[in-house]
Amino acid sequence: MNLTLFIAKRYLFAKKSHNVINIISIISAGGIAIGTAALIIILSVYNGFEGLIKSMYSTYESDLLITPTHGKSFLPNTAQFDIIRQDTSIAAFCEIVQENVFVKYGDQESIATMKGVDSYYERITLIKNYIKEGEFSLRHGEIPQAVMGRSLAFDLGLRVHFVDPVELYFPSRNRNLSMINPASSLNRERVFPGGLFTIDQNFDQKFIFIPIEIARNLLEYEEEVSSVELYLKPGSDVPRLKKEIISLLGDEYVVQDRYEQNETLYKMMHSEKLSIYIILLFIVIIISCNLFGSLSMLIIEKRDDTETLKALGANNKTIKRIFLIEGWMISLSGILTGTVIALALCFTQQFFGIIPMPGNFVIDSYPIVVKFGDVLLTIAGISLIGLLSAMLPFMIVKKIENF
Repeated sequence: MNLTLFIAKRYLFAKKSHNVINIISIISAGGIAIGTAALIIILSVYNGFEGLIKSMYSTYESDLLITPTHGKSFLPNTAQFDIIRQDTSIAAFCEIVQENVFVKYGDQESIATMKGVDSYYERITLIKNYIKEGEFSLRHGEIPQAVMGRSLAFDLGLRVHFVDPVELYFPSRNRNLSMINPASSLNRERVFPGGLFTIDQNFDQKFIFIPIEIARNLLEYEEEVSSVELYLKPGSDVPRLKKEIISLLGDEYVVQDRYEQNETLYKMMHSEKLSIYIILLFIVIIISCNLFGSLSMLIIEKRDDTETLKALGANNKTIKRIFLIEGWMISLSGILTGTVIALALCFTQQFFGIIPMPGNFVIDSYPIVVKFGDVLLTIAGISLIGLLSAMLPFMIVKKIENF
């Protein structure tokens, strides 16, 4: 066994002449264990919420979104779009007409984002998995229906079993504004309640889905669309297809993947995670001050032992390494204990959901996702702090200034 490691282990477990040194060492290891466990658990909870948010957004976001660079509409029946339609990796080519409209139901009014969709979208959308009333069906025979968020429906005082139609209004592009009868310059369409969904409050408050033909009539479009949403088959190469579509369509269109459709959100989530990691590391640095204190006192206590070791042939470098290894062993014991506790708690919550989510949420318990990259990053960061804390006494204690 390595001599420095052997002596460091003896110093670590041997009884000290001053019990306060043992107490401070235990407090140091315990504090590092708590800091390690807290960092792993908080990052895992954050990963769980991040995954939940991404899954919720993926419910109503397409793999690729095509929008015009200029203007609000375009024709999707060109030769370039025919080539895109024929790509074998595309599961659904969905034409979308989207615009903010005035919605009225009875005496209640609201502003909503109308999304006119075709039958391909109706077939492939995952929103149908979040329907709370009715179903995601945009037609009942020949009768056009609307599917909207439950928050929007609540504001309008609407339920699926009600028989009155929902009225949608949008200013006409072809008629002049009449000061005598302003309503005559508005286009109006009527649809009937078909289903209510619940995904997240912002989305539920905002969107109403209707047949694309009704949306075109309201906006006075013929075959124009606001965007094209592409849903790909599992295992498709999204970057490759995106690059090919950009090359095919040129600068007249913008092609965005899921990340780019919510780039600000994803950047904010990564920044928040980094901030959490840095803040908790600072807390561990403060906790490591106990390690500095216990190691400094131990160096002073073992002054006679260091003289004996020198007499036996040990040099200053060897003596420094002994105390350095002991300090690091205190840190590593805390890191190991904290990691085991954190992983046990995280996996228990992940598989059994012991801690419930408060209130009415889309999930029943706190989401936990353990990423071993985060665990390794936590261990590496706290190990480095422990090493620096173990090195610091050699810069302070005068007895070893000449080491």
